[in-house]
Amino acid sequence: MSIQEERDAAVAAVMAEVRAIEAADGVTRASVDKMQAALIPLTKRAELFDEATFPNPPEGQPARLYLLSEDEDGRFPIYLTCANPGGAVRPHNHGTWAVVAGVSGVEENAYFDRASGGHAPGPSTLAQRDVVQVRAGESTGMLPDDVHSVATPGTVPRRHFHMYGLSLERLPKRLAWDVDKGECAYMEINPKIIRPA
Repeated sequence: MSIQEERDAAVAAVMAEVRAIEAADGVTRASVDKMQAALIPLTKRAELFDEATFPNPPEGQPARLYLLSEDEDGRFPIYLTCANPGGAVRPHNHGTWAVVAGVSGVEENAYFDRASGGHAPGPSTLAQRDVVQVRAGESTGMLPDDVHSVATPGTVPRRHFHMYGLSLERLPKRLAWDVDKGECAYMEINPKIIRPA
């Protein structure tokens, strides 16, 4: 079996397990916890997701999201996200469930509560409630309305899996916050997704 065939089989196994969890349990905090656990074995297969095949972005460039698989209707996409130290994504929600699992490096997720507004574009303030650092072999998960920001601290590039209930390209009403201005607006469709050749 080639490395690509091994990689495809490993990803397909995770997708099948996550699909089954959602079908059986719906989307709840408990089911997202199960989805997080389902991604952990894939983090132990770092050799299938090496930098030669999935290069980190050049210095100063934004993160890269390599689409590993998704259903034809855009459900259950899984991306390998590669980011350089110092990169960050402002607070945002997803509009669908999300799971992050670490392969290498650290992804820092700050979680926020809406202090005011924030359910539609317009004035809104946030209150930070928690910070979770996801390292190799660790995971975190979010419900559709959870708000978080992402940063890559330290000196080591980050390589993490991000899996969602629906493709980021099919979520035009995600919200992102400008904390300094005290407002939120619809988030741009992600231009950094790299599809397999």
